[in-house]
Amino acid sequence: MGSLLFSPLTIRGVTIPNRVVMPPLCQYSAIEGLANDWHMVQLGRFAVGGFGLIFTEVTSVMREGRITHGDLGLWSDAHIEPVQRLARFIKAQGAVPAMQLGHAGRKGSSQRALAKAMFSQRH
Repeated sequence: MGSLLFSPLTIRGVTIPNRVVMPPLCQYSAIEGLANDWHMVQLGRFAVGGFGLIFTEVTSVMREGRITHGDLGLWSDAHIEPVQRLARFIKAQGAVPAMQLGHAGRKGSSQRALAKAMFSQRH
């Protein structure tokens, strides 16, 4: 029997073309929760590279519930189109887009990591 890694997997009616998964990572690159070119390049390269399932970073459902100020968000209508753009591109490459929703609780919405914040200001 061959490896199952590159075989399709169907879960609740969604077929993932292979079992190579990009897990959610904290990128701290959103501004006011909006996905941007960083997210397109970061996630798009995994789609182009053949991953079957690609998660965005944890995406906050409330502004106050972000893990950091640089997290993706879905607390306003302004967040919809940038996330849809990511999903369309990922799908166009044959992968399945996914999203981890989150809320950091009462201690949420801390500052971004210093190194990433400094990099973002320069570029």
